[in-house]
Amino acid sequence: MPARREKLRYSVYVVALDDTVWNVARFRHANPDYRFERPCVYVGMTGLDPDVRFDRHKAGIQSNRYVRDFGLRLMPELYEVFNPMPYDGARDMEVELAIGLREAGYAVWQA
Repeated sequence: MPARREKLRYSVYVVALDDTVWNVARFRHANPDYRFERPCVYVGMTGLDPDVRFDRHKAGIQSNRYVRDFGLRLMPELYEVFNPMPYDGARDMEVELAIGLREAGYAVWQA
């Protein structure tokens, strides 16, 4: 019997956040090594199309407050190369992408 193939239906995504998110103490404390020339971003994963997921955040549907209140746009240049992938891959990639962006000086909030 052939091995079951996992569906590649999950995606990671990155949302640019308005710089005013830096005024939120919890966000600021989560990013002590932030370099101000880099953007503030949110990193997440979804089984939906990232555009649909972003719209849901902005509408307040299962939303992260930073995306709902400060989200500006998706940044596909930072994530498109990874998508689509199986659930476990997306779960792990969300963490790895957030770590990589933090190491590059971004201020990151990760779901």
